Amino acid sequence: MGAPCNSLGEPFSRSFKGLIVWCILLSLTQCSLATATSNKTRSLHFYKWEVEYMFWSPDGLENVVMGINGKFPGPTIRARAGDTVHVHLTNKLHTEGVVIHWHGIRQKGTPWADGTASISQCAINPGESFDYRFTVDRAGTYFYHGHYGMQRSAGLYGSLIVDVAEGEKEPFHYDGEFDLLLSDWWHESAHHQEVGLSSRPMRWIGEPQTLLVNGRGQYGCSLAAHYSNNSSLSQCNVTGHEQWAPYILHVDPNKTYRIRLSSTTALASLNLAIGNHKMLVVEADGNYLQPFETDDLDIYSGESYSVLLKTSQDPSQNYWISFGVRGRKPQTPQALTILNYKTNSASKFPLSPPPVTPRWDDYAHSKAFTNKVKALDHKTIPKPPSTYHRRIILLNTQNKMDGYTKWSINNVSLSLPATPYLGSIRFGLQNGFDQTKPPESFPVQYDVMKPPGNPNTTTGNGVYMLSYYSTVDVILQNANALAENVSEIHPWHLHGHDFWVLGYGEGKFTKDDEKKFNMKNPPYRNSAVIFPYGWTALRFVADNPGVWAFHCHIEPHLHMGMGVVLAEGVQRIPKIPKEALSCGLTGKKFMTGNNLG
Repeated sequence: MGAPCNSLGEPFSRSFKGLIVWCILLSLTQCSLATATSNKTRSLHFYKWEVEYMFWSPDGLENVVMGINGKFPGPTIRARAGDTVHVHLTNKLHTEGVVIHWHGIRQKGTPWADGTASISQCAINPGESFDYRFTVDRAGTYFYHGHYGMQRSAGLYGSLIVDVAEGEKEPFHYDGEFDLLLSDWWHESAHHQEVGLSSRPMRWIGEPQTLLVNGRGQYGCSLAAHYSNNSSLSQCNVTGHEQWAPYILHVDPNKTYRIRLSSTTALASLNLAIGNHKMLVVEADGNYLQPFETDDLDIYSGESYSVLLKTSQDPSQNYWISFGVRGRKPQTPQALTILNYKTNSASKFPLSPPPVTPRWDDYAHSKAFTNKVKALDHKTIPKPPSTYHRRIILLNTQNKMDGYTKWSINNVSLSLPATPYLGSIRFGLQNGFDQTKPPESFPVQYDVMKPPGNPNTTTGNGVYMLSYYSTVDVILQNANALAENVSEIHPWHLHGHDFWVLGYGEGKFTKDDEKKFNMKNPPYRNSAVIFPYGWTALRFVADNPGVWAFHCHIEPHLHMGMGVVLAEGVQRIPKIPKEALSCGLTGKKFMTGNNLG
């Protein structure tokens, strides 16, 4: 949690501002201060970060990554529910802007800290700094990542763990904990990928070369080569290679461990399995679940889970942990690491081969797992409203525009404006974005099972204006892509809210499908998947003043337009730091004053 700042001098007990000044003067990259309010202890956690490119070897091949304070992945933030996190971020990238999104943190009262360029704030220019300050209001497993261009693909991400508030307990017991951040890695740069996606015709760089666990993977060799029939596959020698040696889970026998999993992949959907061990799934996206046991677990980009693992197997052996690709024909090898019972050497290989990932297109397997995910109870998870005020149906399609390949929602491909929506709406700058209302649905005759009859699309940046505190239903409708018999998985993430996942279905959504909705114990999440040729029904309450992104979390898809923007209660926001809106029309209009209000 960082150095307790009381050890640095008594003034810290009087002022958060004093804490930050002293941290900067003493060149500390992080420190914490605890104060008592309403009989509860609340802490401020201050971090001083610099984002820069650097050489690193994530998978044994040296490359350029985007790191924070010389680390890849970035430093882990750890706090308790109710604490305040303050990140002083300086952009050391010489030629591009940067922002960081705090994935899963709802930013209640601080919508400008959501970290979405052109939506909640201006990109931070090279050499400039920005202060993210927000409350982590709920315990859970979260992470952070770049949200500008394709900086997530470049490696800008890290873990954000929120423990329960002091004096509170989790609804389950465990003896130890591991935090696993999952990502995918290309040897071509994120800029190379970005240019290819924006070319006419599109030039796709292909599937990622490596899957990473806590930023570590192995390319061109395998930890389990001796089990393979491929004679050309060599055994990895990771001795002395800290940057790409596997992150090993060291455990004692007959204990229970919590494994926190977060997927910040840019493309890959993944499946986790642990040899000879079952997992008990207990949390998803910061919300408790009805515990259920599973042999393996699917996790899509943007999702997080906690599982409990009992170390009840033969303690004289070690066991494989495998991560494999789902939903796309795999051209990326499994990621492997080891569950090491401490009674053995960590270098001792398991007796059996690694678990086999289910076939990439075995969607029945994926749906069976997804349908087991249900909310724990209404003491910890709010009950969904029984009716909705507004329903928006979002058709996900792949399209063409002037020879460019796009992803569109209701035939509109999102193109973000130069002025952040938060400023344009708050201050009535109608020239800041398209005032045309985006479509609420799509033509009833559209056949989601076939390629679009007319593949052409348009671009736009209109906003879905939501009535404050209204209940909104969103139906995510998948469809056939441009090629015949192709429909992809799309994991969608909503900023600023959680939603109830009311149900999933096949084909085109109809009014009759409401009968399938789970109103008893739907999971409460911030990310949800749409399966190929299917639909997913969500419900949320528009109770968080701000402007919020809602988009496919596959980074190339978002880059190509697969997202929408929602706004609610913006006039209720009292003041917005001027640093958040120092570009575009707001930058020109408001040149003086510390805050815009």
